[in-house]
Amino acid sequence: MANFNTHLFVAAGASGTAAATAYNNNLIELFYIPWFIFLGTVGGLLPDIDSDNSRPLKLLFNALAILAALIAILTYKDQYAMQYLFIIASGAFLIVRFPILAIFKSLTVHRGVFHSLLSAGFFTLLTVCISHTIFHSAIYFAWMSGLFVGFGFIIHLLLDELYSVDLSNAKFKRSFGTAFKLFSLRYLHASFAMFFACTLLYLHTPAFPFKNQKALTMINLALDASSSTLEKYFCKLAW
Repeated sequence: MANFNTHLFVAAGASGTAAATAYNNNLIELFYIPWFIFLGTVGGLLPDIDSDNSRPLKLLFNALAILAALIAILTYKDQYAMQYLFIIASGAFLIVRFPILAIFKSLTVHRGVFHSLLSAGFFTLLTVCISHTIFHSAIYFAWMSGLFVGFGFIIHLLLDELYSVDLSNAKFKRSFGTAFKLFSLRYLHASFAMFFACTLLYLHTPAFPFKNQKALTMINLALDASSSTLEKYFCKLAW
């Protein structure tokens, strides 16, 4: 399994390559390249949120706790005095950061349902919904944001799977097949729950804005970006 820094740099590199290629093919504007690289990098870290002591999990729940505190402040700023508002915001932060995090840890297993293409679809659709519904982004921009998150997510899965192959002895490690999979057969209840969540999200996403030819172009660009980045990385390791 690749470590945090490896996932970070490979996801950033692959997302940078994909964003630059998309710009050269007039799929995105120059101004938005850093944003899509950021989303692809975030997507490249997301699969490890099911690991209890992982840095992505801590970063995610720190961000969610801060978001919960900000939402509490915006919701009650006109109803309570500053000292009570501080208590409410602190309570929201602590609830998300500790009990909700503990519940999440107890319900998830590393390399379970979160290490699957089903979860890549879930985070893609979730990003589209958040971008379009909450931030009122245009449909095209929302879908591009979601696709970059999903792209980074899949890069993570592929990288973990490649690390399950012992190239020096030309054999598979015990972890082979646990990272890159359609869904988790071992935890079918979690897979069904994830599929149900994907269905609900899909019903609330705007229509897919890409025509068949454009979608095929994007897929080819993503494949070229991911293969070239992974090839360069493993060639560097071999050297």
